Amino acid sequence: MSYVVTQHCVDCKYTDCVTVCPVDAFHEAARTLYINPDTCVNCDACVPACPVEAIYSEENLPEKYQMYIQLNAEQSKVLPVVNQKKDALPTAKPLDELKKLDAEGYVPPNWP
Repeated sequence: MSYVVTQHCVDCKYTDCVTVCPVDAFHEAARTLYINPDTCVNCDACVPACPVEAIYSEENLPEKYQMYIQLNAEQSKVLPVVNQKKDALPTAKPLDELKKLDAEGYVPPNWP
């Protein structure tokens, strides 16, 4: 099993997680990050590093985020590796705001 980046990363793209990954499993898109399941060694270091709780192990992935397994696998194969901390996007939200949006059924605009 691998770890999966999910919806809370979209339009936030905090990169705290990439600095703790021992195998450079993270890949960067314009609006989010992805984890390459073939590179990930399931060390769990990224989970506590993520300030918005966007990363889950596949075995603990909520049903509503199941589509992210395939997205991470596909996108990580075509996007560049990111392994250094960068500034979050200007649209980044804190965890409490993301949880409130979750409760309202929010999905980022123009997102699969």
